[in-house]
Amino acid sequence: MGSRALAGSSYLLGTLATAVATVVALPVMLVPAAARGWATWHRRRAGKLLGVPADGWSGGRRAVLWTPAHVAVGLSFGLAALLCLGNIVVAAVALPLWWAFPADERPTLFVEMQVGDWATALVGGVVQIAALGAAAWWVLPVMARLHARMCLAVLAPSARERLTERVDVLTRSRVGVVDAHGTELQRIERDLHDGTQARLVSIAMQLGIARETLADDPDAVAALIERAHDTAEEAMAELRAVLQTIYPPILADRGLDGALTALAAGSGVPVRVGLGELGTLPAGVEAVAYYVIAEALTNVSKHAHATRAAVRVDRADGELSIEVTDDGRGGADEARGTGIIGIRRRVAALDGAVRLDSPPGGPTTLTVRIPCAQ
Repeated sequence: MGSRALAGSSYLLGTLATAVATVVALPVMLVPAAARGWATWHRRRAGKLLGVPADGWSGGRRAVLWTPAHVAVGLSFGLAALLCLGNIVVAAVALPLWWAFPADERPTLFVEMQVGDWATALVGGVVQIAALGAAAWWVLPVMARLHARMCLAVLAPSARERLTERVDVLTRSRVGVVDAHGTELQRIERDLHDGTQARLVSIAMQLGIARETLADDPDAVAALIERAHDTAEEAMAELRAVLQTIYPPILADRGLDGALTALAAGSGVPVRVGLGELGTLPAGVEAVAYYVIAEALTNVSKHAHATRAAVRVDRADGELSIEVTDDGRGGADEARGTGIIGIRRRVAALDGAVRLDSPPGGPTTLTVRIPCAQ
């Protein structure tokens, strides 16, 4: 059985099971909160079968109205799939053993013809398997997709629900961005205060001492000026390091492709970089993409125990997509301080989305999508 038929059959059998569960727990399913959770799960399941996004949530009232439609369609389609697949199993297993059954209990074909000899078993069994196999191949996937489309159509959020959800997402992302911005300002202030400012104070003190001793000890002044010069160079280096965390100069000098090549060259594991046709990207999008990939490759080097990684960056339909994969041990946990929370906040600031797929044993795939329409 092909993958399409197998997916359709398993979907319908699962639908039959959930329809029966809905009937059994019908009083619970008539509660809007419970119905909404049940319906949202089915929307995502249907979206996965159809290969379309089905995120978001549906209103409780719409979910309650969907319940009888799911039971009616799910039971009928699911029973049809069970009958079809069950009779294929009967033909493949029971008919070759017809002789082992008592005469009045021998298996029957789908058309209610009892099998009493080898000719009926062989010819009838082949015909039954072929006919029901054709139905499983062509009809069951169509039925599964019909049920999935029904779920998506009935449970699709209204414009008001989409707007409400959008406002909730933007509110959460704004809070995260404000927190991240405050943390970043504190880090920059700390770096400038503890590093660059301390160096500048030292330079001022050294030059002040040099001015006071200029007339009395010219040789000592030369040493003080040399020390002040060295301290000034250290301050400049620290200041450049701080500025690089605000906007990497390499982006301005070499663009995103050159910056990613440099990141790959400096990574602790071999990295393969693939770039699509990116065109001209907004500076903010370039900076976020650079930091996301830099943080992801840092995680690969420090935590993944990987032997290789890959970065793919594409642009299509006004959206920049970033995918970072590695062959490490997987099991990435955002709560362990691996930088994923920081990535999410950076991406949320541009109304983007982050998805992390890291099962135990690997591989790990980080997918980021950032709107970048001009």
